[in-house]
Parts: sequence; structure tokens; C-alpha cells
Amino acid sequence: MTPNSNTDLKAQLIADFQASETRLNGASKTPFFGRKKDALNAFDKLGFPTIRHEEWKYSNVKGLVSHVFDFNDRGDLTADDLEALRIPNLEGNVLYFVNGVFHPEFSSIVSPESELRILNFGEAIMQFPDVVEQHFAKYADFSDNAFTALNTAFAQHGVFLHVPDKAVVQQPVILRFIADARVQNVAAQPRNLFVVGNRAEVKVAESFRTLGDNAAFTNIVTEVILGEEAQFEYYKVQNESDQTYHIGTTHIQHARASHSYTVTVSLNGGFIRNNLNLVLDGERVDAHMYGLYLPSGRQHIDNHTLVDHAQPNSESSELYKGILYDRSTGVFNGKIFVRQDAQKTNAYQSCRNVLASDQATMNTKPQLEIYADDVKCSHGTTTGQLNEEALFYLQSRGVPKDKARALLMLAFAEDVIEKMKIPAIKEYLEGLIVEKIGEVE
Repeated sequence: MTPNSNTDLKAQLIADFQASETRLNGASKTPFFGRKKDALNAFDKLGFPTIRHEEWKYSNVKGLVSHVFDFNDRGDLTADDLEALRIPNLEGNVLYFVNGVFHPEFSSIVSPESELRILNFGEAIMQFPDVVEQHFAKYADFSDNAFTALNTAFAQHGVFLHVPDKAVVQQPVILRFIADARVQNVAAQPRNLFVVGNRAEVKVAESFRTLGDNAAFTNIVTEVILGEEAQFEYYKVQNESDQTYHIGTTHIQHARASHSYTVTVSLNGGFIRNNLNLVLDGERVDAHMYGLYLPSGRQHIDNHTLVDHAQPNSESSELYKGILYDRSTGVFNGKIFVRQDAQKTNAYQSCRNVLASDQATMNTKPQLEIYADDVKCSHGTTTGQLNEEALFYLQSRGVPKDKARALLMLAFAEDVIEKMKIPAIKEYLEGLIVEKIGEVE
């Protein structure tokens, strides 16, 4: 990777790390901090990626690195500010993070500890050092990813979630990340670690919002470790400002017979890059991935997915859909990797896109890399305009053209929205999508 010529942000971050190291005293010699220092060294070597890097060919971070951010601004939100962001009828364990920092005064944990332990990541380092040491940075590889390396080096805030063996968490865990950019440019690097025990079940949703007109940068990494026969649902909703840069990496590590179900919905954001990596490291694993993105204006939304079939007799399915407006750009890069021992693999991938403007651009790259011979794998991608015959049919029945287009767009998006299994979030999303696509009466 060729380092970016603009090194100001990189130099600022390295200096911040070195300054914090001098305040740690003996803690700087712990294995945890040693891993963070290894990550900083990797970031120093890699630098920010450029479009010459194959994985960033269509996603230029030049605009991001040209900004100056405050990484320590904790924001100044009030309960009234949060009321405007409330999702109606949402129940569960709701945790608020402002500029990456947990705010317990706004949060509510309702599940008993017999079902679930939730701690701020910094607290988990002190209270569960063995568990954190066992899993932290063992799955989300920072050796060739500058943003993962950067997050790992500065890992302090975020969520530690532990579900004991056989526990079924009745209420979902809702993580609400808010960037308060009303005063200045702000940045946050939340680090999440979810450990789900054998035969345990949990639902987790992450949402991202921005307040203010200044630039905001979120660089978040989530590592999920699933025990045998664990059941995990994960939902991610992004509704951020045009001045927001969002780099998110989620890694899910599957054990035997575990099940994951993920839905990623990107409604708004100036620059969004979602990395979703699944390793199916056990037999009879079942993984489902769904995504929907609706960029407008000059927004840029990039989804990179990787499904690594490491063991035999497992299945994965993937459906991503996009509607692109105005001068927006989209990227989908989906890779299915089947290792030599992963016989009897069944993997399906599909990416479908509608260009609602002649000036919108979509770049797709579906990939299959297969080293086993007894597998069923397929992938495909389509990008085009709305179905003119369907549009004509609705108009012939008296539906105005704009309303007919909106109806078809909603029907196209519904394939993904219906996969959302938390009713309050699904209903909220449907309202936002109607608002963005165009009101349909």
C-alpha cells in the first residue's frame, strides 16, 4: 500500500498515541497494550490507503485525511437533544454513545446479568482481562488494514458484551452512536467485543446519527465470537450527515453449527465504507447477509463483504440492493472464499442496483475463490434503470409517474427491509425510506 501524501492526520494520531503511552506507567507492559502498540506500528507502516490500493480503488479517502479532527470532544448533548433522535416504541437495552464515549445517564440496561453482561470496553479491560486478552484483535486483522490498525491502537471506548452458555437474551441490545459535530470537527473510534456462548442467543442493533454541520469521522470495529450452536442477529443502520466519514468493520467468527443473520441499511452519509467479514470455522454453520443503500447528492457508500468458508457442510447467502440518486456513487465488493477442506459448501451471493439518475455511478465486483471441488456456489450482479414496463403499467392505471416510480422503488427496497426482525426499528426505517424515496399516499 502506498502511503497518502497528506500525512498531517497520520502524524497527529501517532503523536497522540505516544503521548498517551507516557501516562500509562506499568500498564504499557501488559499484553493488551502490546497488541495496541503492534497495531500502531502497522498503521505507521501502512499509512492511509489511496486509490492505488486494490481494496480502495473506488473509495478515495483524500477528503477524510485533509480534515483536522478533535478525537477527545465528548460532546454536550442533553436529554432534549436525544428526544429528537428517539425511535418510537423501541424497547430493550438501549445504550447511548456520544463521540464514541458511553453515556450511562441516557442509557438503560434491562436484561438481567444471568442473560447478559454489558460493560463499557474500558471497564471490561479491568474486570474481564482474561476474556478481553483471549479475543481482542485476534479476528479483525490489522496487519493490512490501516483503519482497523488505527482503531485497535486507540481501543478504549465501546461495548463489551458477554452472553453465557445457553442464555437467551429476551430484549435486544441497541447501541446508538451519535456524532456531536455542532461546535467543531469530531472523531470517534469505538471498539466493540461481543462474546456469545454455546447455544446462546442475542440480537444487537447499531445506529449512527450526526448532529451539526461540521465534519465527523467514525472509525468503528466490532468483533463477534459465536460459540457452538449460538444464534446471533445483527442490524446496522446509518443515517448520518453529508459531512460524515464512516469506516466500519464487523468481523463475525463462527463455531460449529452457529447461525448469524445480518442486515445493513445505509440511508445517508457523506462517505461510508462498511466491511463485513464472516469466517465459517465449523461445520453446519448458517450465515445470512442483507444490505440496502440509498445514496443521494454526492454521497458515497461502499460495501465490502467477505465470507470465508473454512470448514465443510456450511451455507451462506447474501443479498445486497442499492438505489442511487443524483451524482451519488456506490461500491459493492463481495468475495466468497471456499477453502480446500470446505467440501459440501453452499454459498449464494446477489447484488442488484437501480440507478435513479443518469449521473449516478455503481461499481460492483463479485468474487468467487474456490479450492474445494464438491460445492454449490453462485454470484451475480445487475445494475440498471427501473422496469419501464412496470412503470407504464402503473401509469396506465392512473398512478402519476412520480408516485409510480416511488412505489416501484419501495417494492425494490422491501426485500431487504422485511428482513429486519426488530419491529420498532423496521417501522422507523420504513418511514425514513418513504421520506427519502418520496411520499407515497
